[in-house]
Amino acid sequence: MNPIARAFSLPGALRSLASACLLAALAACSSPPPKPPPVPVVKVVLLPQADGSASGVVVQAGQATQTLTQPYQRASAIADRAPVVDQADPAQVRQAYDALFRIAPPRPVRFVLYFQPGTTRLSGESQAQLPRIQEDVARYPGAEVLVVGHTDTKGSGDGNDALSLRRAQQVRDLLVQQGLNAKQVEASGRGEREPAVATADEVDEPRNRRVEVTLR
Repeated sequence: MNPIARAFSLPGALRSLASACLLAALAACSSPPPKPPPVPVVKVVLLPQADGSASGVVVQAGQATQTLTQPYQRASAIADRAPVVDQADPAQVRQAYDALFRIAPPRPVRFVLYFQPGTTRLSGESQAQLPRIQEDVARYPGAEVLVVGHTDTKGSGDGNDALSLRRAQQVRDLLVQQGLNAKQVEASGRGEREPAVATADEVDEPRNRRVEVTLR
């Protein structure tokens, strides 16, 4: 018997195995080539500030940059190509990133308390706000409380630095007396450096005699 005839006289099990190997080889030859890995796409969306103040972000891809300055502007960057900017729909952004919005930390809560001239005595209206501050802190047990004192431009710079710190410490003590954990509160003074209302020197401006309390 010649070699070709002998090949076809193999037992049935071997013939089945040979057929399976042939089919597998043919299938491998006919299957499409593997797809290349997806190109990474980076998207940045500028969200609006809670108080409506202006904000911005610079997006860089390769050697090109784009600056986003309007709420819900979106920059998309592919590999080293220049970022492409368009305007996203707010509702679609909320829907697409709902999980991230739900786990985002609460926005800072801010209170402003005002003082009588040259003293650490709160005005009557500001004194009445203290319980509300305590209530808001209770809603966020892990919140940090920043208490920053300010003055108007009456008096010397050094004197106002000291007065602003005393005002902050006074508010801190009042909040602690109402049950706030002292370890949560940080008090500092900024003197007349950051006026709420710009004035000339030696001006008695009630809106600058203040303490700002921020919960974050």
